[in-house]
Amino acid sequence: MDLYINIILLALMAITALAILRMTNIFAIVMLFGIFSFLSAVLFVVMDAVDVAFTEAAVGAGISTVLMIATMALIKNQEEKRPLGHRPWLPLLVVFITGAALVYGTLDIPAFGDPNAPAQKHVAPYYLEKSISDTGVPNVVTSVLASYRGFDTLGEVVVVFTAGIAVLILIGGRLTRPTKRRDK
Repeated sequence: MDLYINIILLALMAITALAILRMTNIFAIVMLFGIFSFLSAVLFVVMDAVDVAFTEAAVGAGISTVLMIATMALIKNQEEKRPLGHRPWLPLLVVFITGAALVYGTLDIPAFGDPNAPAQKHVAPYYLEKSISDTGVPNVVTSVLASYRGFDTLGEVVVVFTAGIAVLILIGGRLTRPTKRRDK
């Protein structure tokens, strides 16, 4: 069942990415980026990475979308028109090479959920056996997130907090534009 959900989510992400490439309306592109981030968050939930999914949903689908819409509101009609025949081949080549390097880098990692993976043979048993004695926290998940991975979790919280403050500054700190005075 998880395999089918993963395939459907990846297909929806690919369709969204292709739609982003085909769009010319910036507002529609921003909304599709938000949808793409939301689909990524759902994929993280399916892979049992709820903390990463929460961060992706908050920062990727939420705050980034709000910041892009706020930017659009500030620049309004200052959008530069691209020539009709313009084809950005260099950025496409860079993305393709980067994607190929990332795929190559994942060829030798163990399969998802493989019981013989190093994380399952070494790290997970240590956490399960030593969690209470090392941290004093009875819940293993809480001890991993708050103690063993404390700096990582702190970093995620700082990112979400900083993005939230930026949104508050953009929404609440908008200055009024000076009006033009007519000389008499």
